[in-house]
Amino acid sequence: MQPVPFTTRPPDHAARTPTGPPEWPGDHLDVAALRGRGWRPRPFRQFVLKIHSRCNLACDYCYVYSAADTGWRRQPPRMSRRTAEQAVRRIAEHIARHDLGEAEVVLHGGEPLLAGADFVGWLADELRRRIAPGVRLRIVAQTNGVALRAGMLDVLAERGIDVCVSLDGPARAHDRHRRFADGRGSHAQVRRALELLTSERYRRVFSGLLAVVDLATDPFELYDEILGWAPPAVDVILPHGNWTTPPPGRFPNNDTPYAEWLIPLFDRWYSAPRQETNIRLFSEIIQLVLGGASRSEAVGLSPVGLVVVETDGSLEQVDTLKSAYDQAAATGLDVFTHSLDDALDSPAIVARQIGVEALGESCLACPAGRICGGGYYPHRYRAGSGFRNPSVYCPDLFRLVRHIESRVRADLTSPRRVPQC
Repeated sequence: MQPVPFTTRPPDHAARTPTGPPEWPGDHLDVAALRGRGWRPRPFRQFVLKIHSRCNLACDYCYVYSAADTGWRRQPPRMSRRTAEQAVRRIAEHIARHDLGEAEVVLHGGEPLLAGADFVGWLADELRRRIAPGVRLRIVAQTNGVALRAGMLDVLAERGIDVCVSLDGPARAHDRHRRFADGRGSHAQVRRALELLTSERYRRVFSGLLAVVDLATDPFELYDEILGWAPPAVDVILPHGNWTTPPPGRFPNNDTPYAEWLIPLFDRWYSAPRQETNIRLFSEIIQLVLGGASRSEAVGLSPVGLVVVETDGSLEQVDTLKSAYDQAAATGLDVFTHSLDDALDSPAIVARQIGVEALGESCLACPAGRICGGGYYPHRYRAGSGFRNPSVYCPDLFRLVRHIESRVRADLTSPRRVPQC
């Protein structure tokens, strides 16, 4: 691919900061010129439905309620059936138009289970009714677990809806951040939910756990707590921040506190005699080291194929962008007046599909740049320049990637012991 063309006139629907100097990509990326030379976007394959915009917890690191964006205040608390029906029509239309063989719908929030078991069951039925039976459709609910009770689990299990639960470690670690508005911790409620979810009756819909890294939590304590539930997969998430609003412990020095936290965890996970669970961040980096493609936004350069539908029907980018600035995730589109293909022309979405062309000079020159891919897109933001920067976690990612490379390459090149007769 040739260098991405630029323009001083922002295309329609470009997401922009309300004030300040021009920023990349909204003020620079010329989508029409890209299409003119033959580039085409990849269709969406993951559809995030924000079915409830409010939450029953008040986590202090939440990128929806505690960060720069205030859009949740303008959203209706729950997605109406009218909006959900239209969103499902648009999803089915997009899948059929692009002849997709598989797709994933994520029920998200806020806390999605606050929408109620009847709504969740109806929505799953509507998705399976409208999407062609030949499409491998996965529906997953991302939940904090507090509202995960037997009645809700019956609906989820009957509809084959997978469940991923947020858990930040043992009680004192989890309750440090994941609290109710009155300050009470939520670990006890999440533990009860996981006991039910991992029981014989419901375990088939248990898809994994999500944990946010806290430097104050021992990584082995977190891992031991996670392994106690035998999850099939784990997402270990770095706290959302950027160059303008840095995450805890990451700025202004060039130390690598997050690499120092992650590397011992990787070594324990990688050195286990058998794989105890799949920690996606680590397995994705290994895949990239071996020359494969990433399947995650966190690392690599694979085109992002995700779109979000808010409770009012507006189309947005990944919601973690709300940690950058107000309306950073907005596209100016909605499911009532626009198709999902219209969103594929948004410069902000195009920027996350053009791979190496979205990287800045320092990432292009970096020996780990093609593996980390510049890091998670929301973490690249800097007020005044936008998203064409390395991740605010750049030193940590560099050190982690090189460590994983060295471990994997050592295993690939070390002589195998031949059993003696």
